[in-house]
Amino acid sequence: MRHNIKLGIIYGSAREGRFCDTVAGWLIEDIAQRGGFDLLTIDPAVDNSPTPDLRKRVKEADAFIVVTPEYNHSFTGALKTLIDSFHAEWQAKPVGFVSYGGISGGLRAVEQLRGVFAELHAVGIRDSVSFANVWGHFDENGTLRDSVLAEQALGTMLARLSWWASALRTARVAIPYEEATA
Repeated sequence: MRHNIKLGIIYGSAREGRFCDTVAGWLIEDIAQRGGFDLLTIDPAVDNSPTPDLRKRVKEADAFIVVTPEYNHSFTGALKTLIDSFHAEWQAKPVGFVSYGGISGGLRAVEQLRGVFAELHAVGIRDSVSFANVWGHFDENGTLRDSVLAEQALGTMLARLSWWASALRTARVAIPYEEATA
Protein backbone atom coordinates (compact mmCIF):
# COMPACT_ATOMS: atom_id res chain seq x y z
CA MET A 1 0.00 0.00 0.00
CA ARG A 2 1.34 3.39 -0.97
CA HIS A 3 0.99 6.20 1.56
CA ASN A 4 0.94 9.89 0.75
CA ILE A 5 4.18 11.75 1.39
CA LYS A 6 3.91 14.24 4.26
CA LEU A 7 5.47 17.26 2.60
CA GLY A 8 6.50 20.33 4.56
CA ILE A 9 6.36 23.52 2.52
CA ILE A 10 8.79 25.94 4.15
CA TYR A 11 8.38 29.64 3.47
CA GLY A 12 11.83 31.20 3.20
CA SER A 13 10.88 34.78 4.02
CA ALA A 14 9.24 36.52 6.94
CA ARG A 15 9.25 40.04 5.48
CA GLU A 16 6.04 42.01 5.40
CA GLY A 17 4.78 42.30 1.83
CA ARG A 18 6.92 39.32 0.79
CA PHE A 19 6.60 37.76 -2.64
CA CYS A 20 7.03 34.33 -1.03
CA ASP A 21 3.27 34.09 -0.51
CA THR A 22 2.72 34.29 -4.28
CA VAL A 23 5.33 31.64 -5.17
CA ALA A 24 4.33 29.34 -2.31
CA GLY A 25 0.66 29.77 -3.22
CA TRP A 26 1.37 28.59 -6.78
CA LEU A 27 3.42 25.67 -5.46
CA ILE A 28 0.80 24.52 -2.95
CA GLU A 29 -2.01 24.74 -5.50
CA ASP A 30 -0.02 22.83 -8.11
CA ILE A 31 1.00 20.06 -5.71
CA ALA A 32 -2.55 19.73 -4.35
CA GLN A 33 -3.85 19.20 -7.90
CA ARG A 34 -1.24 16.50 -8.55
CA GLY A 35 -2.12 14.50 -5.42
CA GLY A 36 0.05 12.06 -3.50
CA PHE A 37 1.08 14.54 -0.83
CA ASP A 38 -0.27 15.68 2.52
CA LEU A 39 0.93 19.27 2.85
CA LEU A 40 2.18 20.91 6.03
CA THR A 41 3.12 24.58 5.98
CA ILE A 42 6.05 25.92 7.95
CA ASP A 43 6.27 29.70 7.87
CA PRO A 44 8.83 31.73 9.86
CA ALA A 45 6.45 34.71 9.78
CA VAL A 46 4.01 32.62 11.82
CA ASP A 47 6.30 29.99 13.36
CA ASN A 48 8.87 32.39 14.76
CA SER A 49 9.94 30.20 17.69
CA PRO A 50 10.51 26.46 18.07
CA THR A 51 7.16 25.59 19.65
CA PRO A 52 6.15 21.98 20.32
CA ASP A 53 3.65 22.22 17.43
CA LEU A 54 6.34 23.38 15.01
CA ARG A 55 8.72 20.65 16.20
CA LYS A 56 5.95 18.09 15.61
CA ARG A 57 5.30 19.32 12.05
CA VAL A 58 8.99 19.23 11.15
CA LYS A 59 9.42 15.81 12.74
CA GLU A 60 6.38 14.23 11.07
CA ALA A 61 7.23 15.49 7.59
CA ASP A 62 8.72 12.91 5.23
CA ALA A 63 10.20 15.59 2.96
CA PHE A 64 10.44 19.34 2.52
CA ILE A 65 10.34 21.96 -0.19
CA VAL A 66 11.92 25.27 0.73
CA VAL A 67 10.47 28.26 -1.13
CA THR A 68 13.33 30.72 -0.87
CA PRO A 69 14.05 34.19 -2.11
CA GLU A 70 17.56 35.44 -2.59
CA TYR A 71 18.37 38.48 -0.48
CA ASN A 72 21.88 39.89 -0.87
CA HIS A 73 23.19 36.72 -2.58
CA SER A 74 21.94 34.46 0.21
CA PHE A 75 18.89 33.10 2.00
CA THR A 76 17.15 34.93 4.82
CA GLY A 77 18.04 35.10 8.48
CA ALA A 78 14.50 34.01 9.39
CA LEU A 79 14.97 30.82 7.39
CA LYS A 80 18.36 30.14 9.00
CA THR A 81 16.87 30.61 12.46
CA LEU A 82 14.05 28.20 11.63
CA ILE A 83 16.46 25.57 10.29
CA ASP A 84 18.85 25.92 13.24
CA SER A 85 16.00 25.50 15.73
CA PHE A 86 15.98 21.74 15.04
CA HIS A 87 18.49 19.01 14.33
CA ALA A 88 17.35 15.38 14.43
CA GLU A 89 14.00 16.36 12.89
CA TRP A 90 15.72 17.07 9.54
CA GLN A 91 17.84 13.92 9.43
CA ALA A 92 17.42 11.36 6.64
CA LYS A 93 14.78 13.40 4.83
CA PRO A 94 14.91 14.90 1.33
CA VAL A 95 14.74 18.63 0.69
CA GLY A 96 13.74 20.23 -2.62
CA PHE A 97 13.97 23.90 -3.53
CA VAL A 98 11.80 26.46 -5.31
CA SER A 99 13.76 29.69 -5.55
CA TYR A 100 13.08 33.14 -6.86
CA GLY A 101 14.66 36.52 -7.17
CA GLY A 102 16.33 38.79 -9.66
CA ILE A 103 18.66 37.70 -12.41
CA SER A 104 19.94 34.60 -10.55
CA GLY A 105 16.47 33.33 -9.67
CA GLY A 106 17.54 32.58 -6.11
CA LEU A 107 20.06 29.93 -7.10
CA ARG A 108 22.81 31.40 -4.91
CA ALA A 109 20.53 31.01 -1.90
CA VAL A 110 19.81 27.40 -2.87
CA GLU A 111 23.51 26.56 -3.20
CA GLN A 112 24.10 27.79 0.34
CA LEU A 113 21.05 25.95 1.67
CA ARG A 114 22.32 22.68 0.19
CA GLY A 115 25.36 22.85 2.48
CA VAL A 116 23.29 23.73 5.52
CA PHE A 117 20.92 20.78 4.99
CA ALA A 118 23.80 18.40 4.21
CA GLU A 119 25.29 19.29 7.59
CA LEU A 120 21.96 18.27 9.15
CA HIS A 121 22.10 14.89 7.35
CA ALA A 122 19.25 15.80 5.01
CA VAL A 123 19.32 14.85 1.32
CA GLY A 124 19.21 17.76 -1.12
CA ILE A 125 17.34 17.08 -4.36
CA ARG A 126 19.41 18.16 -7.37
CA ASP A 127 16.44 19.20 -9.51
CA SER A 128 14.75 22.44 -8.53
CA VAL A 129 12.42 25.17 -9.76
CA SER A 130 13.80 28.67 -10.18
CA PHE A 131 12.18 31.95 -11.17
CA ALA A 132 14.61 34.59 -12.46
CA ASN A 133 13.14 38.09 -12.41
CA VAL A 134 10.16 36.56 -10.63
CA TRP A 135 7.92 39.62 -10.72
CA GLY A 136 7.29 39.17 -14.44
CA HIS A 137 6.27 35.51 -14.08
CA PHE A 138 3.09 36.07 -12.06
CA ASP A 139 0.12 38.31 -12.75
CA GLU A 140 -1.54 40.58 -10.18
CA ASN A 141 -3.69 37.66 -8.94
CA GLY A 142 -0.67 35.44 -8.29
CA THR A 143 -1.28 33.26 -11.36
CA LEU A 144 1.78 31.99 -13.16
CA ARG A 145 1.71 33.48 -16.66
CA ASP A 146 3.56 30.77 -18.60
CA SER A 147 3.49 27.68 -16.46
CA VAL A 148 4.75 24.98 -18.85
CA LEU A 149 8.46 25.04 -17.98
CA ALA A 150 7.89 25.58 -14.26
CA GLU A 151 5.37 22.73 -14.11
CA GLN A 152 7.77 20.42 -15.96
CA ALA A 153 10.60 21.29 -13.59
CA LEU A 154 8.29 20.83 -10.59
CA GLY A 155 7.13 17.45 -11.91
CA THR A 156 10.71 16.22 -12.16
CA MET A 157 11.59 17.52 -8.72
CA LEU A 158 8.47 16.00 -7.13
CA ALA A 159 9.12 12.61 -8.73
CA ARG A 160 12.64 12.53 -7.30
CA LEU A 161 11.53 13.96 -3.97
CA SER A 162 8.82 11.27 -3.72
CA TRP A 163 11.31 8.51 -4.46
CA TRP A 164 13.72 9.72 -1.82
CA ALA A 165 10.95 10.40 0.70
CA SER A 166 9.52 6.89 0.30
CA ALA A 167 12.92 5.21 0.42
CA LEU A 168 14.09 7.17 3.44
CA ARG A 169 10.78 6.76 5.29
CA THR A 170 11.07 2.98 4.83
CA ALA A 171 14.68 3.09 6.03
CA ARG A 172 13.85 5.27 9.07
CA VAL A 173 11.12 2.81 10.10
CA ALA A 174 13.41 -0.21 9.65
CA ILE A 175 16.45 1.33 11.28
CA PRO A 176 15.97 4.65 13.11
CA TYR A 177 18.51 7.19 11.91
CA GLU A 178 21.04 8.35 14.44
CA GLU A 179 24.36 10.01 13.95
CA ALA A 180 27.30 7.69 14.40
CA THR A 181 29.31 8.48 17.48
CA ALA A 182 32.95 7.73 18.00
